[in-house]
Amino acid sequence: MSPASVSGLALYYVAVLGIGLWVARKRARANLEGYLLGGRTLGPLVTALTLQSTSMSGFMFLGAGALAYTEGYWALWYAAGDIGGGVVNLSAIGRRMRKLSQLTRSLTPIEYLEKRYPSPAIRLFAGTLTVFLLGSYVLAQFIAGGKGMALVTGMPYSLALLAAVGVILVYTFAGGYLAVAYTDFFQSIVMLVGLLAILTVALTEAGGLSGANRAIADLEPSLLSVWGRDLRYQGQFGMALGAVLIFSIGYMGWPHVVTRHMAMRRPATARLAGAYATGWNLLFVPAPYLLGILAIVIVPDLTDPEMAIFEVAQQLLPAAATGIVMAAIMAAIMSTADSLLLQTGSIAARDLYERFINPSASERQMVWVSRLLVFAIGVVGYVVAVFQPPSVFGIVVFATSVLGSAFLPAYVCAVWWRRANTPGALASMVAGAGTAFIWQLAGLDASTDLHAMLAGLLSSTASMILVSLATQKVAPTPTRVLELLDEAAK
Repeated sequence: MSPASVSGLALYYVAVLGIGLWVARKRARANLEGYLLGGRTLGPLVTALTLQSTSMSGFMFLGAGALAYTEGYWALWYAAGDIGGGVVNLSAIGRRMRKLSQLTRSLTPIEYLEKRYPSPAIRLFAGTLTVFLLGSYVLAQFIAGGKGMALVTGMPYSLALLAAVGVILVYTFAGGYLAVAYTDFFQSIVMLVGLLAILTVALTEAGGLSGANRAIADLEPSLLSVWGRDLRYQGQFGMALGAVLIFSIGYMGWPHVVTRHMAMRRPATARLAGAYATGWNLLFVPAPYLLGILAIVIVPDLTDPEMAIFEVAQQLLPAAATGIVMAAIMAAIMSTADSLLLQTGSIAARDLYERFINPSASERQMVWVSRLLVFAIGVVGYVVAVFQPPSVFGIVVFATSVLGSAFLPAYVCAVWWRRANTPGALASMVAGAGTAFIWQLAGLDASTDLHAMLAGLLSSTASMILVSLATQKVAPTPTRVLELLDEAAK
């Protein structure tokens, strides 16, 4: 890597740290709401871009490219859902969740669930599950950062990983949600510019998509179909639908994403934020999948498909430009990792520590519990990522499928269905998480032609409806909750 590229990457790190620490000093509030939600002050543009950059993660540079490289145009099923994910999320639950979260004085998405479905069991199960899954998701970001930075810079993997984790921990630890949101805003722009730069050069090298398609037809014609290599997914509409759903409506079940609704300046912010999110997605989302397809021609016979986009960048871009590419890659990784870390710490402090261990904890104590857990997860994640790094694609699909299956019906019904009650929500979360987990663990998608996300979502939705209706007489929605729903609907 050239000295100019190293300087460019170093400058990016300095910029991210500078933004994070500046916000921590100038904007962050001293109280818990300030640390966890930024005082609910974010406007539409920052809301949209922090939501989207948090949703994309290092998966887009490793997992998406790898999937397209190995399965061809089949990968675009995932892209098709991802493009509309932001606007669907903001439109379906954004405005009402913003209102309800403030009316109930909820500071985390898990606390919000308990206020809507009153029961400590809701909070205990949801909080524990979320901490475990978000911790796993953080691990995927660390692995992506270490692998990419090591390849591009030539640094040892462990040292590259340490540099990435260290920067994330510093500004997340210090500044809380506002630092995360404003660095995400900056990083979303870096991600977009860097990825489009690689795509433009790759299209030129391959002779456009037409030229690439002709070359792929000579190598493996089945990669040109939407049914994967050797047509292995042909007619498996359950798998295709699951691939679309996981990154479209699946967003609504991810606690680290729905928190963005709670932090908006006002409920109406959701409308304009949805437009901004869609515009950004249209430019960004297809690019890594297309790059993976172009890589089939540009860098054939890769031993590690997750390195497809990195290898294309190294081969085609001048040495001085690789710093920009690396900055884009690190932006995707860091913008998700910081949100995951903060959300995991927040839920552990507010929903587990204060709720079940130390009910008299002060706000200052909870901020420090959150910070210490952020640090602990960073350390544990680093150790695991160094010694036994699993597949980034596998971790992301596992974590997001279980999260979406467990929480999507609970969040949607919380604002739209008055008869959704506590037994229904608890049954929905347990059934959805359990189904998605077992489906992936047992490899049932291959034998049933049904994606784990779709199987889990069907299970959680059916459980929410059937159990809620069956228990209306013994566990009706509390009058106070109904009054809040009426207020939120205005």
